Amino acid sequence: MTGLRATIVTPSPRGSRHGNRVTALRWAAVLRHLGARVRIVERWRGEPCDLLVAVHAVKSADSVLAAAAALPALRVVVLLAGTDVYPTFAPSPAALAALQRADAIVALQPFAIEVLPPPLRSKARTIVQSATARPAARPREPFVACVLAHLRPVKDPLLVVRALAAVPRTLPLRVVLAGEARAPELAAAARAAAAAEPRFRWLGPLPRRRALELLAGSHACIVPSAAEGGANVVSEAIAAGTPVLATAVPGNLGLLGSDWPATFAVDDALGLAALLQRAATDADFRTLLAERTRALQPLVAPAREVAAWRRLLADLGLPASV
Repeated sequence: MTGLRATIVTPSPRGSRHGNRVTALRWAAVLRHLGARVRIVERWRGEPCDLLVAVHAVKSADSVLAAAAALPALRVVVLLAGTDVYPTFAPSPAALAALQRADAIVALQPFAIEVLPPPLRSKARTIVQSATARPAARPREPFVACVLAHLRPVKDPLLVVRALAAVPRTLPLRVVLAGEARAPELAAAARAAAAAEPRFRWLGPLPRRRALELLAGSHACIVPSAAEGGANVVSEAIAAGTPVLATAVPGNLGLLGSDWPATFAVDDALGLAALLQRAATDADFRTLLAERTRALQPLVAPAREVAAWRRLLADLGLPASV
């Protein structure tokens, strides 16, 4: 595959901490490892390439269609982001055309493929996002749960504040939220919550290294989203050995398993409160979660993701050089 020119299109700009950018950077590293020359752009602007990888079907559809029209031999891979398929698969005409033109469609967890119509489903495959983590010491107490999510409604990060109101104050517990507020009113709400609830802290956006340190040093990671396509943070938590308390949405269950023992319903503050209290006080439950988390670690091994991309490139007639 020496000489393969790959362009990754992502709606998230350089320097962004958004999940789409994180995915694009990781995939660029994978493709470079496999011998490709890779550039990451927000929009295709006529640069020559042999492979176009679109991170987000809806937001990158124009780039897919323009590049495919200009480069008839172009191979196209389109990633299904969470908002591409949830809460329902209802693509715009441009997004549908991009998916139809794609040579391959990638989902980050298998349940996303099930929502596609059969013609698209037949060329879709799952590539789980990989992650690595350094071991970190966790304090004996308080029990620390983290939320790594930008403040926007679909992520519902402030659900944890409502949950804390239903957890006895005598329980040694702290919840730490790290993420960028996407609107001034969300920032104000987070600041007000931190002022009113001493067990809750909002750190704002963190550099990736510090966010991963927080994740590895926490006893649990809360993923309270109303919808997910297959969150980076779930893979990162698994790699860190940090159990996940998550909403029972397909994007989470597709990674954790349909029988994951620590789920709660969307917008269910009392369900999350009960899980938090159980995780903080029930040693047997913590042991179960730790064992189940370790069992998932092969799923997020970097070598597995590299192998999946090697197979994909081979299927597209672009064999890897290593």
